[in-house]
Formats: sequence, structure tokens, C-alpha cells
Amino acid sequence: MRTAKPMINHIPITKARVNLGAVVKRAHLKGEYFILEKDGIPVAGLMGADELEDYLELRDPGVIKQIEESRTDQAAGRVRNVKEFIAELRAEKGKSRTQKVPKRP
Repeated sequence: MRTAKPMINHIPITKARVNLGAVVKRAHLKGEYFILEKDGIPVAGLMGADELEDYLELRDPGVIKQIEESRTDQAAGRVRNVKEFIAELRAEKGKSRTQKVPKRP
């Protein structure tokens, strides 16, 4: 599946200030980005809060370490195919349903 390139808008801070509600709505609902400019120079950016939180999470040293460990595991072949893993879980779940629980005396 191919995702569309996000809309990036360059607007003066004064225009953003006058239209702040509409700018924020477009960032939140449509996923647009806004580069705010002062005298034609980019000084800040605006994006939806969910995406900003995702971006900030990826800068967390703990998350960075987990990603590095995952890459190491993948390179070393210590990973499983997700489809095979799900099939294995379903098989185990099916076994537990068919096994009879012994009655207590």
C-alpha cells in the first residue's frame, strides 16, 4: 500500500495567527504540516499532536535502545515470521481447548 505524500504548507506567522483555528484543524484532521515563517525564514513547524508524540517517543533513549536490540536480533536471525507465530499461537490455543481438565475426587 502506498501512502500519499503529506501536504506541507509554508505560511507567514502572522497569517497562521489570524487563522490559527483553521490551521490547527487542518493539522489535526487532515494530517497537514505547516512551516511557519518570519520574514520568509522558517522558524517553527506545526503538526498534529499524535504525530508529534510519536516523533518525540522515537527520540527517547530507551526506545532507541529497543530498536537497536531488535535490529541486532533480526541480523542474527533471532526473529520469527509473524504469520508463523500467529499460527503457532492459534494451534496452542486450540490444544488447550481440546484438553480435558481432570475432575477432582
